[in-house]
Amino acid sequence: MGIKTYNSVTPGRRGMSGYDFAEITEDRPLKSLTCHLRKTSGRNCYGRITLWHRGQGAKRKYRIIDFKRDKIGIAAKVAAIEYDPNRSAYIARLHYADGEKRYILAPVGLNVGQTVLSANDAEIIPGNSLPLKAIPLGSTIHNIEIIPGGGGKIARGAGTMVQLMAREGDYAQIKMPSNEVRLINVNCRATIGQVGNLDHGNIVIGKAGRNRWMGWRPIVRGTAMNPVDHPHGGGEGRTKGGRHPVSPWGWCTKGMKTRDNRRTQRFVISRRK
Repeated sequence: MGIKTYNSVTPGRRGMSGYDFAEITEDRPLKSLTCHLRKTSGRNCYGRITLWHRGQGAKRKYRIIDFKRDKIGIAAKVAAIEYDPNRSAYIARLHYADGEKRYILAPVGLNVGQTVLSANDAEIIPGNSLPLKAIPLGSTIHNIEIIPGGGGKIARGAGTMVQLMAREGDYAQIKMPSNEVRLINVNCRATIGQVGNLDHGNIVIGKAGRNRWMGWRPIVRGTAMNPVDHPHGGGEGRTKGGRHPVSPWGWCTKGMKTRDNRRTQRFVISRRK
């Protein structure tokens, strides 16, 4: 996996970089594992914008990913490594021994032709899925369930990995990429290895139009607005009105804690700060 750069033939090309797709072995997805992806432009069912600065962008087909890994004890062969426009990680197409085909997140070191398995006694190699109680301490894992059988929710982005720290009773301690230590039920499944496409964070977008292709619309500064539109708007010259940076609705935007989930607070052993 590498990054390719472009000749500076235009100002937008100067400094721009992209994927070389060296790991990709198939350029078209399997039709039976894709579905239509409806665009909402950041609007809810009432037509009101709830996620700002989104809209337009290139059309995409959604790839149906197997986050549950619930085909226990059935071996699968890696048939292809594919690009997924809906996520930062690459995906691997598995052909199971019983004839079924599924997509999973492609970890580092998973190559075409290898065999992966989801079982309680599976080998500790990238791509295999096991419950946390069967994984050795210190192992690197990803795609971790929060509720047993609920499908992987933690560590699914490109280059992400979580370390299994300890086990005590019905819970295991995992160390997140943010250094937060959290309790997870030992019956939750996880996949061995680190999510692939490690160079995703090194890509330079290069120009505004490339962000538009990905569905991101322009973001206007609050200080450039009028007082009716933003708390930072108006005034003679550039000023925030003598207050700390806030959102259009008056919330502090730098460092204020917004988490208020007391139901799961007991599962957090150590906060990231």
